[in-house]
Amino acid sequence: MITTYIYWISTALLSLLYVSSAFLYLSKASFVRNAQAELGFSAGFLVPFMMLIKLLAPVVILSRFNVALSDLAYAGTLYHLVLSGLAHLGVGKPKGAIPAFMGLALLAASFATQNVAREMPSPYAPAAYANN
Repeated sequence: MITTYIYWISTALLSLLYVSSAFLYLSKASFVRNAQAELGFSAGFLVPFMMLIKLLAPVVILSRFNVALSDLAYAGTLYHLVLSGLAHLGVGKPKGAIPAFMGLALLAASFATQNVAREMPSPYAPAAYANN
């Protein structure tokens, strides 16, 4: 029972992190473009793409209409969070990496407990939590 709560709370908080980030990208576009440029990224291309990804990933993970696609969203989120945290650390802005590392903790909890809380099991989730 506690594992189910861990799954839903971590997944909800991870989704909230991503949706609020997408909203920040939309509402403070010039701030985000400058921040992306400081990290060395091409903000003109990256910002619209990341807004879309930050909205789609939580939808796919929460809806779980396709387990393979849900696992792909988890993997993409993992890569995004790792690269985001490393980009902030690489330019000497460790405070900017805090949301990424918080997201990684939430992602790990969500992924590890998903098979307990969901009907359709993921073949990649840890076996210790899988429903048998």
